Amino acid sequence: MVSRRTLLLGSSGVAWAALAGCSTDPVVDSAPSSAASSAAGPRSAAPSPTGSSSASPSDTASPAPTASPSPTASPSPTGPPKPALAGTVTDDLDVPWGIVFLPSGDAVVGERGTARLLRVTPAGKTTTLGTVAGVAAPSGLGEGGLLGLALAPGDPDTLFAYLTSGSDNRVVRMSLAGDKVGKPRPVLTDIPTSTHHHGGRLLFARDGTLFVSTGDAEQSGLAQDRSSLAGKILRIRTDGRAASGNPYGNRTWSYGHRNIEGLAFDAAGRLWATEFGDKRADELNQIRRGGNYGWPAVEGRSSDDRFRSPAATWSPTSSCSPAGLAITRSTAFVGSLQGRCLFAVSLDKTSAGKPKAYFAGDHGRIRSVVLAPDGALWMTTSNTDGRVTPGRHDDRILRVRL
Repeated sequence: MVSRRTLLLGSSGVAWAALAGCSTDPVVDSAPSSAASSAAGPRSAAPSPTGSSSASPSDTASPAPTASPSPTASPSPTGPPKPALAGTVTDDLDVPWGIVFLPSGDAVVGERGTARLLRVTPAGKTTTLGTVAGVAAPSGLGEGGLLGLALAPGDPDTLFAYLTSGSDNRVVRMSLAGDKVGKPRPVLTDIPTSTHHHGGRLLFARDGTLFVSTGDAEQSGLAQDRSSLAGKILRIRTDGRAASGNPYGNRTWSYGHRNIEGLAFDAAGRLWATEFGDKRADELNQIRRGGNYGWPAVEGRSSDDRFRSPAATWSPTSSCSPAGLAITRSTAFVGSLQGRCLFAVSLDKTSAGKPKAYFAGDHGRIRSVVLAPDGALWMTTSNTDGRVTPGRHDDRILRVRL
């Protein structure tokens, strides 16, 4: 398999080398609009679920995050976070994308193009668990491959993954028993695919439902079609069927999204997402049940009460390109690809403060950001994805103390 690093050396990256550093003056909206979508009645593309909880999720708060493994098990400092680089966990990786932590404190890391799953200890010891079968590696500047990972609640031997196959994007589950990767079993298939805009983040809620972010697959009109799986945040059961309490009787939880690569809960169980804009504005959104977030009719803040407005924006999109998202201590930490930094955004319930950039230009493109069991952040670089010239030991996982 040709690695992304090898592909880069034979082709591009030059045109992207002059991308702007982190913006220190992004446009910020104080809070999302209170209006929900006024679109017509629901259309369902999913079979009726059985055996799900009968309780309907709140319109204003998502089901609470999973409790195990707990990222807050260690004592947490008080006061505003003060991000500081604490070193490299491991390096010489190929576009690390998904990261999940096992109860032991070790992490399972997926490489986007190679489809390898790695076990990484907090001390940086790295072993290969295997390769996920059926992953179609991206070509050129494509964005598909092995993307988000999530562990089944209470079952660290069952791993869920979002991946690009030869015909679609899909959610699969596989065994990790004995530190070996089992055969992927389809959970949800036929998510539209293209060269770009795959989405790909997975996040379990405490009630056992799974949130799935999907891109618009470069067909922007699909984002407003509530029966399509593209351009959405989906909420499903572990068998792939629609979760009980979804707003439209199918798998759709929210819609009108262009491309979401970051999902996270805050301490109150509210769901947040980072979204790539086109040219005008990137977004940090607080996600509401049934909400319409406007794409492609609107990008960034809107006065149209059919659409929910973001809590924070970055303008223009060259100043950010928000990818991974982690939330702790009332702060959203956002990985910035084109901005080449880590943004910290203070949160007050559903409103957001002004983003502040850390490590601007120091480590290149920042993709995933996750909260480790010890309270530190792990963030991945994304310098071997064909858009910039990688450093000697890229890509890396960096540890950030707060």
